[in-house]
Amino acid sequence: MIKEKVKQLSKTIFDEVVATRRHLHANPELSFHETETSAFIAKKLDELGLSYTRMAGNGLVALITGEKPSDKVIALRADMDALPITEINDVPYKSKNIGVMHACGHDVHTSSLLGTAKILTQLKSEFGGTVKLIFQPAEEKLPGGANLMIQEGVLENPKPDAVLGQHVMPLIEAGKVGFRAGKYMASTDELYVTITGKGGHGAQPQQNIDPVIITAHILVALQQVVSRFADPKSPTVLSFGKVIANGATNVIPNEVYLEGTFRTMDEAWREEAHIKMKKMAEGMAESMGAKCDFNIVKGYPFLINEEVLTASARAFAEDYLGKENVVDLDIWMAAEDFAYFSQAADACFYRLGTRNESRGITSSVHTPTFDVEESSLELSTGLMAYMAIKQLGN
Repeated sequence: MIKEKVKQLSKTIFDEVVATRRHLHANPELSFHETETSAFIAKKLDELGLSYTRMAGNGLVALITGEKPSDKVIALRADMDALPITEINDVPYKSKNIGVMHACGHDVHTSSLLGTAKILTQLKSEFGGTVKLIFQPAEEKLPGGANLMIQEGVLENPKPDAVLGQHVMPLIEAGKVGFRAGKYMASTDELYVTITGKGGHGAQPQQNIDPVIITAHILVALQQVVSRFADPKSPTVLSFGKVIANGATNVIPNEVYLEGTFRTMDEAWREEAHIKMKKMAEGMAESMGAKCDFNIVKGYPFLINEEVLTASARAFAEDYLGKENVVDLDIWMAAEDFAYFSQAADACFYRLGTRNESRGITSSVHTPTFDVEESSLELSTGLMAYMAIKQLGN
């Protein structure tokens, strides 16, 4: 039975997958600079006898075709870039690149997909159809490697019937996975705002146009976009994480600089909100004698898991792991460039549990103490291989 064969192979290659993950973790590279990571993946594909093409700089795409007759195609995606974070974990595979860390689990995603590829190459006689392996660069930085790969034709020749992606989740115990059908993750836009007034001595406010006070008004007023303009049924987040007013106790600066993020799950409302935020901020600044430059850098769209595909993927996961090890996911207002795949094709983005409280492996992604319970790598490789084979109709 194919399930037992997949499980046995995932056990057989487990140590190799862990070693691959540790190598990647110790040698992280930032978005659009994954040169050595890409070369490492290419070497692994060569060892499997798989030809590949390069896309979007450091991206790689390979095909595995089953020996049974079928024209179905399923794509499996893994990202490979790291984050500008200094790791503080005391582990043998700690990052060797100071200031760069696999703090979002992309080392797990890449090593898992390589493991899945090894399983599938050994089972080609057991299935029909084609599996497209997508090793994607630059998930963490706009415009996003997924977007670039789609523009270069990754979803063509052959066109996949569906795209699957998995992502680590430290909130879920290792041994479990999570699914959510429909809207799952938010769009993300970057906001860069400069309010320019007229600086001067803090003891003579009547001679100045104080951009600090004006900025305070704008920051508070902009929250009306969330609390009064957004439909309460449509999740919306507006946050500003950087405010720079480089004055002093008695010096009012000429300008204040802001950086923030806007997130939602409705593309029409997203466009409307952009107009409202910009108009409100610029109008308030002008009414108080200042000038506001409100720049919006549009980022990833929202991520939606196609209902039928996700239901079948979940059913296959329950078959492989048992229903007790498949959990429901809530809406997540973080963003992911896999969203581009979900907007262009039927897609399912699911979560791999990596938490182990007994070992203290509980840190969130994007933190310097992030790590994973490595036993999850046996599940991650086998489950993705099994779901791919089943989605192909085998």
